[in-house]
Amino acid sequence: MMMAMYKRTYRTFSADETTDLGRHIARMLKPGDVLALYGDLAAGKTTLTRGLAEEFQANQPATSPTFTLINEYPGILTLYHFDCYRIKDAREILYLGFEEYLDMGGIVVVEWPQKIETFLPEDTIRIRLIRSESREDVREITIESPEERHVNFGC
Repeated sequence: MMMAMYKRTYRTFSADETTDLGRHIARMLKPGDVLALYGDLAAGKTTLTRGLAEEFQANQPATSPTFTLINEYPGILTLYHFDCYRIKDAREILYLGFEEYLDMGGIVVVEWPQKIETFLPEDTIRIRLIRSESREDVREITIESPEERHVNFGC
């Protein structure tokens, strides 16, 4: 059975605003939440994640884990940041311990989630980032979640 979903679109006009949106999203999260970030290269996925990490007072700024596949950011809540861009077969994510990370009580963020869609929990918060074709810094960011608190936070 499909879950009812709430959906809202935000527009940011700079990298700083995208980072700020990440901070607002972080305030609505609880341990165990999973975020799937969809978007082309340079859409702002890591910039949004940087805001999450900052809000959780991570021990270092978030960077793209393209080559390491996962970065961990301990803080108020630990952020587990996966980048699946280089994954060829969805099962590869299991060798990284993905299912265990889902149960560790932190926040799991997945870039390029379409590569591992079958392993994402049903209640995953899906965030789509689209870069404006006419203005490089403008992003349209759509959040879709089974919980209203993830999409309507007065920002």
